[in-house]
Amino acid sequence: MIQMIMKGQKISDRYQIIKSIGEGGMANVYLAYDTILDRNVAVKLLRGDLSSDEKFVRRFRREALSASSLNHPNIVEVYDVGEEGGDYYIVMEYIEGKHLKDLIKKRGKLTISEVVDIMMQITDGMSLAHDSYIIHRDIKPQNIMILENGLVKITDFGISTAMNATQLTQTNSVMGSVHYIPPEQASGKGSSLQSDIYSMGIVMYELLTGKLPFRGDNAVEIALKHLKEPIPNIKEELPSLPNSLVNIILKSTAKNPKNRYNDAREMHEDLKTCLEENRIKEPVISYKHPENNFDDNKINKMLKENPKKESEGVIPIAKQITKNDLKKQNKLLIILAAIFTGLVVIITCIVALVPIITKESEILVPDVTKMSVSKAIQVLQDTGFIVSDEQQEQSSSEVAEGHIIKTNPLAGSKRTKNTEITLYVSIGDTKITLENYVGKNYLEVKGALEALGLQVLIEKKNVENPDSVKDGEIIDQSVAGGEKLSSGDNITLYIPNIISKYPNFTGGTYTIEEIQAFCDDYGVKLKIEEVTNSGEPEGTILGQDKPEGFTIRSGVTLTIKVAKGTPEEDPDGEACYDDLGNKIPCNNN
Repeated sequence: MIQMIMKGQKISDRYQIIKSIGEGGMANVYLAYDTILDRNVAVKLLRGDLSSDEKFVRRFRREALSASSLNHPNIVEVYDVGEEGGDYYIVMEYIEGKHLKDLIKKRGKLTISEVVDIMMQITDGMSLAHDSYIIHRDIKPQNIMILENGLVKITDFGISTAMNATQLTQTNSVMGSVHYIPPEQASGKGSSLQSDIYSMGIVMYELLTGKLPFRGDNAVEIALKHLKEPIPNIKEELPSLPNSLVNIILKSTAKNPKNRYNDAREMHEDLKTCLEENRIKEPVISYKHPENNFDDNKINKMLKENPKKESEGVIPIAKQITKNDLKKQNKLLIILAAIFTGLVVIITCIVALVPIITKESEILVPDVTKMSVSKAIQVLQDTGFIVSDEQQEQSSSEVAEGHIIKTNPLAGSKRTKNTEITLYVSIGDTKITLENYVGKNYLEVKGALEALGLQVLIEKKNVENPDSVKDGEIIDQSVAGGEKLSSGDNITLYIPNIISKYPNFTGGTYTIEEIQAFCDDYGVKLKIEEVTNSGEPEGTILGQDKPEGFTIRSGVTLTIKVAKGTPEEDPDGEACYDDLGNKIPCNNN
């Protein structure tokens, strides 16, 4: 077995290791060089006791090979699956980016337009998977990569599917996934397409708020919250969030799968229109079907029993905590409780004494909205606050130019005397004149328009002629050049989704060598079937199993029929052939 991978070592005499790029409870990931196809790849080598589990190995191979059929710009492509020395590996497209989790840690909550753009890409990729009834089962930010240009890539298809069929004990893997686990998966009822929808809803909630909806000290506590507790009201975190987005969160994170979207494509279609003006204040949805009602007593009873059989209905996630873990945890809790009690006493004394010592009371920040700047400054100073010399300017269609839109801290909040207040001053309803952006790079245009205060959405349109456009080039826009928009308005930029089609290889326009070169360019395997006595010159292409106009997908096999030998005369002076050149009996009648 491969105990340690060293730089320069080859796997299967093909993938030469360059360096380690990640470690996890399930696998180690390496940057490697494919010596045959001359490209960098990511090699994920499974670790632990998984390779000795025959059930897991069979499912892993099957699911990973199934995932390799997914050819989509938002899905990390799977190139190869193999085994060496008893260790199993998967070779994938190498992505120079970072995990979505890293972006959340760095930025906290993202803007609404950024979240919609990311979720549009995730659901677009998952739509292809769900169309083939492939369930990911472990959608989480750690399994979603984002490139510098904003392109999103979903990874770990097949691996997550196979792992969910195995009883895992790696704590870090469980804790990473349990924050996004759907109720039916936590309770051992199995997964469906709607299970991925729930996880995507949790990811969307985290992107918008920068927080996870359910937290706990261990995996069991978090899993139980997914089972029993409704998702926190996102409006408390984001009061100005459009109701259309609130509804998407509610529909995707429903406890009862019947209340969720049927699949990723349905969720994708809803996201397309969520920022349209007529949907901003749409009514908040109510569930058509009753949400699952889990009995607390039954759950507590299950957790106390010794889980020996799956059929007993014990929550699978609870198996991660052993008796030794609980004993160690109890000892630690006693020590921490003593320390915590002492700290509480000290902090309580400090909290009680500080106001008495300082005698500094808090006062309400007055509402100076729509006042002139001079009037607002006077009101704030009279109340006891200091007004910042640096004012922020914003466009507004509701507040007249030169008047106050809001303050920071907000009106109605309590602050101590002499707190500095920043004024946000309206520059009026400034109109932005749009240009014709067709032919320009969408990232540059998106950045420029968002800097002017517009909400920019990116959508893909199918393009069948790849030579007519460039990748990332704008091919259409929802608002024509010359039109004017106000700050906060929406515009959609359309970029190409290039769909390559098979040409007609028959008719003498293509040689076998040219077809082989075509297949090499698109990653298609070529199978040649020779037809003797076809009545056509040798080398003539007689037929193809992928007809003209059929969509090209990497990894599939194209079969062509080719004439072999020279045409032969029929003894009776005639010969009959079918459409593919196969000789058949003539019907003289």
